[in-house]
Amino acid sequence: MDSVSRLQLVARITYYAGWIVLVCGGLVHFSVAKGMFLAMNLTKRNLFEVAVALFLISIASAARAIASGSSGLTAKG
Repeated sequence: MDSVSRLQLVARITYYAGWIVLVCGGLVHFSVAKGMFLAMNLTKRNLFEVAVALFLISIASAARAIASGSSGLTAKG
């Protein structure tokens, strides 16, 4: 597995994890699973911050994979 594939995998995993955390934050907001998340000491703000961090990691990994892929093509061709 080359570095571009690895970066794309990291981007994909963090992207989906960010959506999962964002949905969990929505559940807390609508008091669907509020007791469970409060038992784990997770508030709406904490879940939102984790979702934003995961999306930023996803964007950075995808951008770096694109940059590495394009520079790799010019070096070979």
